Amino acid sequence: MSDVRVIIKRDSVELEERTVTTGTTAAELFPGERSVIAARVGGELKDLAYALADGDEVEPVDITSQDGLNILRHSTAHVMAQAVQELHPEAKLGIGPPVKDGFYYDFDVEKPFTPDDLKAIEKKMQEIQKRGQRFSRRVVTDEAAREELADEPYKLELIGLKGGAAASDDGADVEVGAGELTIYDNLDAKTGDLCWKDLCRGPHLPTTRNIPAFKLMRNAAAYWRGSEKNPMLQRIYGTAWPTKEELKAHLDFLVEAEKRDHRKLGAELDLFSFPEQLGSGLAVFHPRGGIIRREMETYSRKRHEDADYEFVNTPHISKEELFVTSGHLPHYGDGMFPPLEFDGQNYRLKAMNCPMHNLIFDARGRSYRELPLRLFEFGTVYRYEKSGVVHGLTRARGFTQDDSHIYCTKEQMAGELDSLLTFVLDLLRDYGLDDFELELSTRDDSPKFIGEDSEWEEATEALRQAAEKQGLPLVPDPGGAAYYGPKISVQARDAIGRSWQMSTVQVDFQQPKRFGLEYTAPDGSKQQPVMIHRALFGSIERFFAVLLEHYAGAFPAWLAPVQAVGIPIGDAHVPYLQEFAAEARRKGLRVDVDASSDRMQKKIRNQQKLKVPYMVIVGDEDMSGGTVSFRYRDGSQKNGIPRDEAIAEMVDAVERRIQV
Repeated sequence: MSDVRVIIKRDSVELEERTVTTGTTAAELFPGERSVIAARVGGELKDLAYALADGDEVEPVDITSQDGLNILRHSTAHVMAQAVQELHPEAKLGIGPPVKDGFYYDFDVEKPFTPDDLKAIEKKMQEIQKRGQRFSRRVVTDEAAREELADEPYKLELIGLKGGAAASDDGADVEVGAGELTIYDNLDAKTGDLCWKDLCRGPHLPTTRNIPAFKLMRNAAAYWRGSEKNPMLQRIYGTAWPTKEELKAHLDFLVEAEKRDHRKLGAELDLFSFPEQLGSGLAVFHPRGGIIRREMETYSRKRHEDADYEFVNTPHISKEELFVTSGHLPHYGDGMFPPLEFDGQNYRLKAMNCPMHNLIFDARGRSYRELPLRLFEFGTVYRYEKSGVVHGLTRARGFTQDDSHIYCTKEQMAGELDSLLTFVLDLLRDYGLDDFELELSTRDDSPKFIGEDSEWEEATEALRQAAEKQGLPLVPDPGGAAYYGPKISVQARDAIGRSWQMSTVQVDFQQPKRFGLEYTAPDGSKQQPVMIHRALFGSIERFFAVLLEHYAGAFPAWLAPVQAVGIPIGDAHVPYLQEFAAEARRKGLRVDVDASSDRMQKKIRNQQKLKVPYMVIVGDEDMSGGTVSFRYRDGSQKNGIPRDEAIAEMVDAVERRIQV
């Protein structure tokens, strides 16, 4: 036996060089470290059974790391698929990738899975987990794989994709991709006999006993590889975690998240709906929801006016050629609705506002004295989202962007970006979000990106410097840029710790060039402006949903559709409350009086369900003393408040935008 030399690293830092005998596995480098479930060798993830080669740089992969969690969840997906085929031998295998907080696997079966089926599958998974089956990697040729998997039509299709699936976004890259083709065998711990196998790139856990905690969540229909042209399969979702405690915490989190689901709250609070007659992903806002939306827009409009933005309006439809000029049709055509043909030419529903803002800039000659020119629009756009990804207000087909485009000189660019990010973050804080990190999305080697490398470098560095001035964490996002330029995205965490992408700021040298935009410089020459794209809410609908879930429907008083409701103890107290409500309305407050025949306690329960900030209760003592009593959303109460002081308290809460 000869020796091989390896370098052990942790967190990308070289720690030691070690000499081991030929055949030593990655597992033997980390004895006793039970949380190490894989290794990164030369930058690639490997099973712990990988035999080390001379010169290998090896890092342990802990089960709690993101890579470790993905391996845990993908291995659990294999166990689930094995359980399904043991219980339903006719089931054909689709794809089973890890996803955020869990995994799924798609199956072609005659009948949809039932809740009882999921219970049986989970029980079978527990049996497989206890058996301690070994995950064993095996390299195969395409021909051998086709022969072995002859009864799995979807796997055969994936074998034909080898080499092209690595860049796919449908999960196919967990099965095949660039390089060799591999099958993972699940082997009996004692006999080594084959129990089950699956086409897979890996890596996997050493054995099924390394799966500490899992649970199946739900099933749903899903098109094969996400295309509506393909067969409909049954998808089972599950979750897996390094400890039972973490699994429980996750399940508790999901219960809380379900309570906050904006679709559920939207119906309960009578804010919006999705009429079937309109079509998927198209919402209508009811009067109560319309008030919240109006307040959101009104405050944003005022802040923009104070910051010297100029408001514009553009149509919902345009000749198709406009989006060819902007580059959106060739680069974003799949996200646009099909063309409408009339007057002998094609028109398109507007999917973005920026091309039309370019036309406004180009409507007449521009001088450097006008720059920076900040155009702003609440512009409704339409995007063809696949039915499988449409999700309430957060992923819709029709929505309104608070879209801004700033045209400036290169000399002004750094200052504009700095003030833009400050403006965006301050405004988000006013709406109650205050836990941020920034994400810098840049280009990669993909052919989708247009423009010169030098332009991208200049734009990226300008964004980086502006972001660093905010003193917030800056997370890289290689390849996540728009086709025309890099961007900064504001990631905001809500009340239960979920991260949402909010505002975006993008630097664009390409559209001004494509539209031939110019301004007259001080020396009389014609120069191309820099274009900065900026959406603060992203879309009003999505931001509405985020705030609704952040506040669990209990909006601060300034956004609440009804800020106070008068609740009389008896009918004799109704006129007094109506006088109080009229006085409060003159101060700009939204106040109703419940004069129904319901008993007082029922009225209180009704307003608690509607999450009204203030319940104004009045009885004989209040009437005789010229006072009211407040009952707050948390059940606490303050009695005998003079009427003018009660109104002043509510006005103060609204003006300071505080939660009550």
